[in-house]
Amino acid sequence: MKLRINIRHELRWLAVLIVIFGLIAFRERSKRDIGVRNINVEIVNNEENYFLEESDIHKLMEVDRQNLIGVSISALSLKTLEERIKRDPFIKDAEIYSDLKGNITARVELRRPVVRLTRNDGTDGYVAEDGTIMPVSDRFTARVMLMTGKYVGKLLVNNHISDDPNGAALMQLVDKIRKDEFWKAQITELNIDGKGRIRIVPAVGDERIEFGYPENVDEKLKKLMIFYKEILPRVGWNKYDRVNLEFDGQIVAE
Repeated sequence: MKLRINIRHELRWLAVLIVIFGLIAFRERSKRDIGVRNINVEIVNNEENYFLEESDIHKLMEVDRQNLIGVSISALSLKTLEERIKRDPFIKDAEIYSDLKGNITARVELRRPVVRLTRNDGTDGYVAEDGTIMPVSDRFTARVMLMTGKYVGKLLVNNHISDDPNGAALMQLVDKIRKDEFWKAQITELNIDGKGRIRIVPAVGDERIEFGYPENVDEKLKKLMIFYKEILPRVGWNKYDRVNLEFDGQIVAE
């Protein structure tokens, strides 16, 4: 008797599972048979960097929006469309999905530029928060710190700043500056010579601040903070023309 009850119980659960899987299969089959009704684009842009618009996403998908209307969703590879979008350097991530009404939604997240690479003899670029080298845009200019000098040309030939031998160290310095409210306001430019030595250009003051190679970043910034908070208040802002942070345990000002 107990065995019969258990068998009935298991058969009942089996029937429920068959119905559930049947509904899932029917839903997927129905989705594939539905024609495209509309293409929606959602651009995630928390930092208000207007490098791309909805029409740009359609171009990246390489589809004609009007000709696509009515085409069966099963004839499309949404994964392929995603990969096409992700190839653009302005785009950090993308997801494309459809619903039972025939709507295709492309959800796109834009990269955030943190520094502009500027040179006199060629096209500029940006470094994104994740280190990706991005082109500039005719549509929008991001208000970020500048990186100038002969070394910039070496960075711009890469797809990612870490491809350069000094790239990771430079990115560490950039992150230290932009995540500190004082440095973010005071340091407007990093001028890098052909050998990779850095000169800081301040927003306030005319001092030539020689940072040197992007190493011992915390120690050098700590010395520069001492210069601003302890030395300049005593001697005045126009006392020194040059400040060197390269020597261990010393601030050379003259």
